[in-house]
Formats: sequence, structure tokens, C-alpha cells
Amino acid sequence: MAAFGTVFMPEMAISWFDGNSWSKPEVVSSESIQLHPGAHVLHYSSTCFEGLKAFRHQDGSINIFRMDRNIERFSQSSELLALPEIDKATTGKMIIDIVRRFKDEVPEPPGSMYIRPTHFGTEPAIGKAATPSVTSCQYVLLSPVGDYFAGGDTTLRLLLEENGARCAVHMGMIKSGGNYASALRPIMKAKQELNADQVLFCPGGDVQETGAANFLLIDGNEVITKALDESFLHGVTRDSILTIARDLGMDVQERQLTVDELLERASKPGCEAALSGTAAVLTPVGTLIHNGKEYPVGNGGIGATTLKLRQALNDIQWGKAEDKHGWLTRI
Repeated sequence: MAAFGTVFMPEMAISWFDGNSWSKPEVVSSESIQLHPGAHVLHYSSTCFEGLKAFRHQDGSINIFRMDRNIERFSQSSELLALPEIDKATTGKMIIDIVRRFKDEVPEPPGSMYIRPTHFGTEPAIGKAATPSVTSCQYVLLSPVGDYFAGGDTTLRLLLEENGARCAVHMGMIKSGGNYASALRPIMKAKQELNADQVLFCPGGDVQETGAANFLLIDGNEVITKALDESFLHGVTRDSILTIARDLGMDVQERQLTVDELLERASKPGCEAALSGTAAVLTPVGTLIHNGKEYPVGNGGIGATTLKLRQALNDIQWGKAEDKHGWLTRI
């Protein structure tokens, strides 16, 4: 399998905002974007994106998972970055039209078609460091992806970082490239020095998220994760997993989780932890690293509840279970 997100469809949907209105969406080559070197995005990072998937069902239909929720977050990110307002209906049509154009390329489960809507400021004005771009561009790029777990399920090693945050507090709920870039150096350092897979940012002892995923602690029938605020990303997969957990009768707690409580609960034999995100859905965490010491989560292996929740979500996405929450858009 090619590395996730490195294979692209040859065409994408695109639309441009000229300061007054959006152009009619069109399909162009995926290598066709030309930008002025003074474009706002290149200097002041006025950009946001989304990540969602389309799945092929056994009856041959193509179904996009939670498109409405992703478009809502896309619109919110654009607003919080002071980018021109997107038209949510148009963005939805762009997504559906380009996926429909390449429906024959949507892989069979457990593969899927990864969908990447992107919005960025285009105004050529390097003097606008404190002023938003009045022009912008949005496009929808497609990438067929295989089974994220094709190499086998493994548990992750996370470094608990109490002295730094993933990004600026007021930027956390925006899905912007700068947030990911700001986490790269800590992640690289953790990998090099501690063989960690990711950094779990816990500023001041408050367990938040990793560089690219939300964090969930599973202790028996309890699922514990940070309550939504502007400091971290409001993950669509996170919300989906929590909804399924409630459907299964689990005690879902969205609240503050401290490092001390995390380590105390992790020491229990049956405790589990996982990262949620579009790519990996729900990936088990086996080891926490804190102040030079390693702490296994439960028995350090793959948790049964983690696998059950992930399978329940996959079954909905793949059309093997009832979509009782209306999460799928059939095209």
C-alpha cells in the first residue's frame, strides 16, 4: 500500500472568490493551481482544510461519511481565520460531484476514498499581516487509501508533554495547517529521543490531544475525554465514537482529565487508551511516557473495547450496520 495520502486522482473540483462572489465550480487538473508568490496564504498561513471519506458498500453504492458535519467545521474554520465565507451548499455539491466523477476508483472496504476540501487566502499583498485576504480559493482533492492497519494492529507510544501546547489556545478548534506544523518539532524530538510515536499535549497537566488526533481513555464502562473548548480540535471521529459508546450504554464523560488521573487509571489491568481520527479511526495506545518513565496502559496491549468501538464505526461506514444517526450521504 502506498503511504496514506500520497496517491491522488488526476482531477479536482475548484472555485475562486474574487472579493465579491464565488466562481462557478469546475473540474480541473489536480496540478493546475497557480499562485502569486505574494499570496496571503504563503506569508500569513490563511488556510484551513477538512478530511473525510467515501466508502463503497456491498451493493456498489458510494457513501460519504458525515459530510455535513465536516462542511460545518470547514465553514467555522474559514470564519475563525477571517477567510471569505464559503457557501456550504456549493461546497457539498463540489464534494459530491468530484466523488461521483471518480466513483469507480473508490476502493472496496477496508479501503476508502479520502476527501480533502481546502480553503486558502489568495490576495497578493504582503503588507496585510494584520488584515485578512479579500480573495480566496477552495478546492476538493481526492486520494484513494487502503487499509490503515494492513501492517497489523500495533499499540502507540505517547509522550506526555506538560510544558507546551499543540498550538495557540484560541486556534485549537480550527483545522489549520499551522497547528500541525507547530507540533512537528516536539513530535520529531520525542521520536528521536524516546522512540515515541506521538506527543500527547497536556499543558499544565490538562490532557488535550496529540499532534494529529484526539485522545480517549477507556476504563471499564467509562470513556473519558476532554470537554469541547476552543483549545483543541473538535474531531468528527471523536464525536462518532462517543455517540456509539453512548448507544452501547457506556458512561461517556467529556470533562477535564489530568495527567495524574490518567496515569492512575492507566495502571489498572483493564484500562485502555486510544487516538481517534479520520485516517486510523481508533488506534490503541499501549505506553505513556512521562518524566523519563514508561507506564503501560492496562496490559500494554490492544484493548477489546477499543476494537469493539472501532468495528462498530467501521460497520456503519461500510454499510454492514444500520446508519441510525443519518451519517451517510449516498451518491
